[in-house]
Amino acid sequence: MSDSEDDVPLRVRRTVAVKKEPGSRPSTIDDGDSDSDVPLARRKKTSGATAGKAASDAKNTQNGRGQAGSKAPPKRLSKEVGSDSDSDVPLSKRVKTERPGKKSPAVKQEKTNGKVTPKRKRAAQSADSGAEMDDKKTQKKSRKREASATASPGKKTKEEEEDEEEEYKWWLDQEKDNSIKWTTLDHNGPMFPPPYEPHGVKMKYKGKPIDLEPEAEEVATFFAGVLGTDWGDNPIFQKNFFADFLTILKRQKKASPIKEFSECDFSPIAEHLQQEKEKKKAMSKEEKLKLKEEKAKLDEKYGWAYLDGRKEKVGNYRIEPPGLFRGRGEHPKTGTLKLRVQPEQVTINIGKDAQVPEPPAGHKWADVIHDNTVTWLAMWKENVNESIKYVFLAATSSLKGQSDMKKFEKSRNLKSHIHRIRKDYTAELKDKQMAIRQRATAMYLIDRLALRAGNEKGDDEADTVGCCSLRFEHISLEPPNKVIFDFLGKDSIRYYNEVQVDDQVFKNLKLFKKPPKTDGDQLFDRINTGVLNKHLTTYMAGLTAKVFRTYNASHTFQEELKKTPVDGTVAEKVLAYQRANRQVAILCNHQRAVSKGHHGQIGRIQDKIRAIKYERLLVKREMLDLDPKLKKKRPELAQDESDIDDEFIEKHKVFLEEQEKEKARKKLEKENEKRAEQGKSPLTEAPIPRKSALTMEKLEKKYEQLTDRIKTQKMLLIDKDENKTTALSTSKINYIDPRISAAWCHKYDVPLEKIFNRTLREKFKWALDVDKDWQF
Repeated sequence: MSDSEDDVPLRVRRTVAVKKEPGSRPSTIDDGDSDSDVPLARRKKTSGATAGKAASDAKNTQNGRGQAGSKAPPKRLSKEVGSDSDSDVPLSKRVKTERPGKKSPAVKQEKTNGKVTPKRKRAAQSADSGAEMDDKKTQKKSRKREASATASPGKKTKEEEEDEEEEYKWWLDQEKDNSIKWTTLDHNGPMFPPPYEPHGVKMKYKGKPIDLEPEAEEVATFFAGVLGTDWGDNPIFQKNFFADFLTILKRQKKASPIKEFSECDFSPIAEHLQQEKEKKKAMSKEEKLKLKEEKAKLDEKYGWAYLDGRKEKVGNYRIEPPGLFRGRGEHPKTGTLKLRVQPEQVTINIGKDAQVPEPPAGHKWADVIHDNTVTWLAMWKENVNESIKYVFLAATSSLKGQSDMKKFEKSRNLKSHIHRIRKDYTAELKDKQMAIRQRATAMYLIDRLALRAGNEKGDDEADTVGCCSLRFEHISLEPPNKVIFDFLGKDSIRYYNEVQVDDQVFKNLKLFKKPPKTDGDQLFDRINTGVLNKHLTTYMAGLTAKVFRTYNASHTFQEELKKTPVDGTVAEKVLAYQRANRQVAILCNHQRAVSKGHHGQIGRIQDKIRAIKYERLLVKREMLDLDPKLKKKRPELAQDESDIDDEFIEKHKVFLEEQEKEKARKKLEKENEKRAEQGKSPLTEAPIPRKSALTMEKLEKKYEQLTDRIKTQKMLLIDKDENKTTALSTSKINYIDPRISAAWCHKYDVPLEKIFNRTLREKFKWALDVDKDWQF
């Protein structure tokens, strides 16, 4: 693909304003790059600024301002388009006036040279009154700010915070030094889990109760919490847990008789935990409300940070409590004890002028730094895998949004180079140098199969591999060109795939497995991810093997979405969207085990479909009662509904009766609460609402609505069943450019809420302002 303008990201194209005669609207010309594809939100609001200035001048003239002896000079709403002083101000910070293309009544009055028609006169007066209202609002806000500054210096009112959050659109202000992430940063640090409170319930060893000190009791309680689960039955989990449990027992003042795991009985503690769980479920409404309020207070304290003066949500501000490490797949350290993190292990990153948060009493921080080139607020090292843990701002924050946008833009830019890269590595598959041939083969697998690049692992880490770290035993070859991959990928998830590859790739893999290589030997013994990524940067700055995965995921998704039925229902279109998403999840090996509740979910949807069919059956009978002739004209009305038998109908009638009784009870309670407030005596039973007979027109409408609901539920049933072993959220959140989804919604008239929940809409707000023709 040529490096044409079509592949230049829209946000970097230029728009040049052209000055015209006074009173005319500014226009734009193409200065080498087309402006037609630049999002409206990114273009300079020239005409709006001109019109706003004219309206302001006209209003000031009519009100007598701006003349000699006036109390205040005319208020300038916006600066001249193209002025040097305004050119570097971010669009989100400029004063908003009228929309581009809209001329105020005051402008129209000037153009008539004083001849004001009644209609225009009324419009001009309306503009004056609107401006006066704006002035009043401004004065009111000003008074609020002054009062707030007097009461609590440095703090902002709720209205100010909301205004700032609405105005600040970082994606319109990208001309920043990428190395500097923030100028000021203020936060309250991470929140530590509460200390352990002993419950005193004794476990048993060889049938006898055993006294445990609090530290050992806590660890025993961790294991009791997983009894009856896959973790509790996992031999590796049991082995690792018991080894650490014995270490803790050795610290007790009194020697413990516990020596063998098989003689341990944790069921008394498990029963205690279940009782506590039941108590929590049985809490009163007031108790639950109190807990909710306490949680809200903690969230307000730790859950927010001030980044460059803006209040932004903190993500994982709670430090992970101690427990037993779970891991994913066949992790060798599953069951290992995760120790309690102490403040002495935690490094705080905060602004120089901000107040350093106080550590818990009797403790101190490991270090306090002021590094504005990183985005984390706190960090520490955990003991199981010795990995670094961080506290970041939430996924919906501006910093995370900028990171996502750059990631997807980089993968989008790859399309300008992908054809050249593929051409080169295809030619290099036959290179005489083994290192180059291995590099080309690895690039083929990463590109075509979306494999992760892979890094070398230590002996005590999970045996997970990627492309460059594949070993002899991880692939099998079946002539003429079939390759079978079988290895543990990221998070110890098994990757199994049988694929047909190019003949030369098959020959190369056969060569790489040639004796004396055997199990345990590296397949690609001449390269690693560092060598591969260094080579990729010769094609595009910042290009790594990881970018191919994002590029192929987004490209595959966009191509799969072309199968969306144009004239289908919203449910049918959403099903097509989910199927496209599933193809990406399969490509990226985003698997999951069938959940234990899957069968129940399917059963509930099927019951819901039957219930709607029963309701439609009643509607059909009413329609035939009103007009018996319909039986011949529309024979489908006389047919019985499928999946509904007498047994189901009887059970469903009982269910509906119980449902009506429950509704009546709640309605009676609500009504009596109102009557108690009014000093009236309570009712003994809820008033029964009168039901009016439905007309044929209403019955027809209800019949159509029920039919649509059945279709929707059937689509949901298919979707649930097809995706039972596929994790769709991972690809949607991390690998698919969200602008593809937004453009798809515009093109096929599907509400964004159908595919993005509230959190994702907030996370990807930078990506939602695209048109239906936007392309990855």
